This record gives sequence, structure tokens and C-alpha cells, in this order.
Amino acid sequence: MAAYGSPRSLCDEVRAHCAEVAADARWVSIRPDVGIAAGGEEGLDANLHFLQAEPEEIARYVLVMDTINFGSGWFPTLDLPPGQSGTEAMTRRLTEHARAHGGTWSADELGAMAPAGVAEVLGQEPGHELMVLYAAALRQLGNWLEGRSVRERIDDAAGSAACFARSLAVGMPYFHDPGFYKRAQIAANDLVHAGVAEFADIDTLTVFADNLVPHVLRLDGVLAYEPELARRIDRGEPLEGGSRMEVEVRACAVHACELIARTMGVAPRTLDNWLWNRGEGPSYSRRPAHRTLTVHY
Repeated sequence: MAAYGSPRSLCDEVRAHCAEVAADARWVSIRPDVGIAAGGEEGLDANLHFLQAEPEEIARYVLVMDTINFGSGWFPTLDLPPGQSGTEAMTRRLTEHARAHGGTWSADELGAMAPAGVAEVLGQEPGHELMVLYAAALRQLGNWLEGRSVRERIDDAAGSAACFARSLAVGMPYFHDPGFYKRAQIAANDLVHAGVAEFADIDTLTVFADNLVPHVLRLDGVLAYEPELARRIDRGEPLEGGSRMEVEVRACAVHACELIARTMGVAPRTLDNWLWNRGEGPSYSRRPAHRTLTVHY
């Protein structure tokens, strides 16, 4: 555990970073007096996800799913089934593959993954930039496993979600998202929801800063954007990853959710699930969330 820092270091790092950005934000402001509805969907859907198998197979499926849990900036350019978001479409295809084969790719197959292999499973063109990135991400995962099981990697974290997230961020470049660690944290959370991991500090995770949670907070009135930022998002113009605008959107969402979660008396990870699933509904999907071409969400 010491190799990845103290159990809460990663989560505290995210909270401190986001509070600092929010305090000095120019493009985004938080309206703490605006209330939002509590409750919603939480966890993994047994119909959508591969959850009926041996624990190791489930754990590897979840980690594979979260290893390619990015690319929303490219989703408008994908061939998606009508009525399905990019996340849903990719998840359904991955689950179909796992159910047909009794599990997903082995560590050796992951380490040798080519764009054509992942594109075939996900129903996309192998030359698409996102499939190239997905293949690279899966090779990173195969190398990170180093012939060990996912369950052994979970055990290395000694019961700490923050340490497990840190190990992902240290071991794989596409999980290295300083100040946010969105995908590293959500992987720990998903493993718990899948019933294949137990972390004593699971409720210390922050919300998982992507583009959909800020979008829900914006439409609900919790976040307010300056006119130039609002116009860029509404026109579908991508925000550059790491730019001040993009960082403020994500950081203010995290900090706002810390305040909301505290008021509601729920863990931020629970609030994240409520907001993200709410954002998949038609009243939110009619307007665009911000787009960024990034491997971090």
C-alpha cells in the first residue's frame, strides 16, 4: 500500500485541487443555494453489464470496460445504434462479447490488442482514431496485469479504493489524470458495485469528473457558465483538454458535488451515479454537454 501513498491521498489531492480551482474560477461559478433532487439509479445494471460469472471474469470485464471508458468527444463521429449513447453502445457490445465467450480478453490478448480486434467487438471501423486509442489503452492494461489476475491486483491495494486508483494511475498513462483521476476512481467504484472488491475507504472517493455530471449541474442551475464558455459548448465546439475552461468545468463540478453530498448526507460516489444516470435522460440529452478529445473521459 505504501507504494501508492496513504489510503486517502489520491482523494484528498483531488478535493484540494478542485477547491483551489473553484475558488479562483473565471469561467464557471457555483450557486450553492440551488437545490437538486436527491435519489436516482446507482450501481451496475445486470441487464447491461456482465455480472453473472466467476469473480475473476467479472473483475477483468469491469476493468476492461473502465479501461476504454473514455472518448465522449469522439462519440458524434461513431456509428451508433439509434437511441443509444456512445457509452451504452460500447458497453452493450463489450457485454455481448463477454457473454458469448464466458469472459472478456485474457491478459495476453489484452497485451497484444490491435485496433481491428477491439473495433470488431465494438462494431466500429478499425481505422477510427478512437479504436486506435482503445487498443493502446487495452495493451496498457495487459502490461499492467503482468500475468497476474485482477483479483491479485485488487488485493495489492490492501482494502483501499484510493490506493487501487493510484495503482491504475501510476501503471497506465491513460489513467493518469492529475487533479481528477476520474477513470481510476470509477474503476474502484465499479468493482465494488460488481461485488468483486471491498474497500474500506470507498466512500472517500470524489465524484468522477467527466462532461455529463457538469452538464446536469449546469442545466439544474448549480453551475453557471460565462457567456463565451456557454456559447462554445452550445455550438458543440470542443474545449481543449487541460485548458482553463475545461479544467474549471470539471473542477467546479467536483467541488459543487462535495458541497451537495455533504448537505444531503450521501457519499459523493452515490451522488455521481444519481447525476450521471439522470443525465442520460431526454430532458438533459437534448442539449449538448461540453466536448473534449481526451483519454480521461
